[in-house]
Amino acid sequence: MAAHRFPLPLRFRFRNAMSPKRITHRVARRHIARRLARCVALIAGLFVVASHAVAGNILFIGNSFTFADKSSVHFYRSDSVTDLNSEGIGGMPALFKSFTVQAGLNYDVYVETEPGVGIDWHLDHKSGLIGQRPWDAVVMHGYSTLDPKKPGDPTVLVDTVHRMSDLLRSRNPAVDIRVMATWPRADQVFDAKGAWYGKSVEAMTHDIRAGYDMAAAGTSGLKPVIPVGEAWLRAIQTGVADGNPYDGIDAGKVDLWSYDNYHASAYGYYLEALVVFGSVTGLDPRSLGDTECSGFELGLSTAQVASLQEVAFDQLESSGAVKPHPLKVPKGSEPVRCVRPLP
Repeated sequence: MAAHRFPLPLRFRFRNAMSPKRITHRVARRHIARRLARCVALIAGLFVVASHAVAGNILFIGNSFTFADKSSVHFYRSDSVTDLNSEGIGGMPALFKSFTVQAGLNYDVYVETEPGVGIDWHLDHKSGLIGQRPWDAVVMHGYSTLDPKKPGDPTVLVDTVHRMSDLLRSRNPAVDIRVMATWPRADQVFDAKGAWYGKSVEAMTHDIRAGYDMAAAGTSGLKPVIPVGEAWLRAIQTGVADGNPYDGIDAGKVDLWSYDNYHASAYGYYLEALVVFGSVTGLDPRSLGDTECSGFELGLSTAQVASLQEVAFDQLESSGAVKPHPLKVPKGSEPVRCVRPLP
């Protein structure tokens, strides 16, 4: 029986490879330099990941704007997050999870949602569920018009953000709490029955943001408001997205709204997730690169991914929430499927 032949020690193989009988000293120096450069890059990358790595959980409390109703994001990678209501939701939190995995971050993502409600509903019906454990971070939002009975009135939002924060802090006083200012609804602006009819997308965006600013001011210790609505407005103003789905979609632009002109499309939820990702982690959304795998799986082109990442970055950078750190993907690189299953 032949003796097992073990591979030569790395030191021997390396010296043998550098032998003058095989290559010149000049080529050897280049070879060593390339190896050292790769090692330095690898070590630097590990330090970057280590400096940003987060070990903890994050809970998303919301409604259809969180679970991505009326889009392909609704049940996207639902196995990567924990739906506290056992409804198989993936939604925007699953996109957030995917982005963080690609960034080398470690989040356990949880979802607690109910369609067509504000934070008051969660307090009345899900306080026991939400309060079962201490959370490290929480992102929440209210109803899309601030108050379904009094559109534009932030009174209920201000009160319920404060009460929900008290509940969350009763389990973990150091919990990172953020409220998310949602997007303007086209049906509320362009339909004659809408509360902002005769005004503009800009007006509704600003009114919704003002309500969340009041809510943040009414509860001490909250992190900066997540500017999803303003990112939508920026996408429209910069020509990335169409501003009025009722008169058709301009060529070369995306429609951030779904077919009901109320909820978001896959493009809209993707932009929402990018803004949340940047807000929570402090990382440049462009650091994911235009070959980002979830965008690819949802059918977005690399150009669309890059444009939406740029919009998210510009919005966050304007308030100092992130610092520039784009990923330069080599020309000719093609997007691939995300790792499955996500950790």
